[in-house]
Amino acid sequence: MGRIDQETFVCVDCEMTGLDPQEDRIIEVGLMKFRLDEVLDQYESLINPERSIPEVSIEYHHITDDMVVGKPTMAQVIPHLIDKIGNHIVVGHGVGFDIELIALAADRAGIPHRLRSLRILDTLRMARLYGESPTNSLEQLRKHFNIPFEGAHRALNDVIVNKEVFRYLAMKFKTTEQLFDALSKPILMKIMPLGKYKGRLLKEIPLDYLKYVAHKEFDQDLIFSIRSEIKKRKKGPVFGDAGNPFSAL
Repeated sequence: MGRIDQETFVCVDCEMTGLDPQEDRIIEVGLMKFRLDEVLDQYESLINPERSIPEVSIEYHHITDDMVVGKPTMAQVIPHLIDKIGNHIVVGHGVGFDIELIALAADRAGIPHRLRSLRILDTLRMARLYGESPTNSLEQLRKHFNIPFEGAHRALNDVIVNKEVFRYLAMKFKTTEQLFDALSKPILMKIMPLGKYKGRLLKEIPLDYLKYVAHKEFDQDLIFSIRSEIKKRKKGPVFGDAGNPFSAL
């Protein structure tokens, strides 16, 4: 692969009727084709999910039933999305989920695709690798990098912010291959991102709880980090720590 500043990427974001990829449906999709220093193309469409949108979802993205009346269905939009995405590397925050949503919609519509074989760059994992933001939500990263606010939880707004976050996170890499290589290994996390101890340092979380969650279906980075912390505790304190009055600081 060539230099990262010459690569063409596609950033994708979907808004949904809910969080279940099997049962819920896409109600908005945003897409941007870009290089690090220029936007090449962008696309946004509300989608008629052919069902009502729950109130809890409306509170999040402010997309109502009235707004999607007369809009295209996902089956009508998919060929256009597939064409725009092409074989480009797909970028996004937890973007594997968004690609799977589009792939499921294509499956339901009987539209052939290669979406699941695309190479993806997840800015959530890139942010963990970067390691300098207090938390790795897209909104926190926007604030961390002083990126202008685009408006809350709409597909293209999130794509615009995500593209800028990606640009900052990709800065230290000269080629996309270097970036893929860095992300090919599990990333050691310091902070628990979810659950009972969300926001706490892993080293402060009780061992019994770590053992309990070590076999949950978390992503590879979190499982690796939890198991690494358990392993570290089993080995006991590093020689010399016990006699060091500053070791707990």
